[in-house]
Amino acid sequence: MAQSDAKLQAVLNAMDRAQQNFRSAEADFVWGVYTAVVQETDIQKGKVYYRRQGNEIQMALEVSDPTPKFVLLMGGRLQFFEPRVNRVTVYDTEKNQAAFESFLALGFGGGGHSMEKSYEIRYQGAEKVDGMETDKLELAPKNEKVKNMFPRILLWIDPARGISVQQQLFQQDGDYRLAKYSDIQLNRKLPDSAFKLKTDSKTVVQGSAGEDAPK
Repeated sequence: MAQSDAKLQAVLNAMDRAQQNFRSAEADFVWGVYTAVVQETDIQKGKVYYRRQGNEIQMALEVSDPTPKFVLLMGGRLQFFEPRVNRVTVYDTEKNQAAFESFLALGFGGGGHSMEKSYEIRYQGAEKVDGMETDKLELAPKNEKVKNMFPRILLWIDPARGISVQQQLFQQDGDYRLAKYSDIQLNRKLPDSAFKLKTDSKTVVQGSAGEDAPK
């Protein structure tokens, strides 16, 4: 147990160092969304961008395959853009700010010990991901809304860089989401265009109570 605790602290310290130096990140991703009732996995591919603006971590997500869509999280709002129907749905994240902030902490630059505010964390040992040595962490959410969505979360951390290269989020019904990140680039200057939706004058914008994020 003492060795496991020491390894956990080492991983969290590495994530803290990454947080201190964090300015931005971009990466390719592959998401597998597994539906237990039909035993099928839907695959989505694209790019994700993070940047620090003051005290805020902003995220932009671009799904390129199979159906183009964009997600933008910044300024207390989550915007979900569907180009094929030219529609933006706006979610007010301030009502669920703790939940959204805890999810952002799982990405890049969220820090290690700061996760302990939102999760119970256990060290699960070393494990290779696509040939890379990683440290595996198991998270149990403290926030009830987060726990109802994802009662168990696994992270695979690159110990050299202190960032997550793989994440698995389990739902109550046996469904899960497995995200793998590759070609991770840290602290490059990102274009402002990456954090703007490519809408036009005909784009329909609709609001939402913000209880649920888009899937």
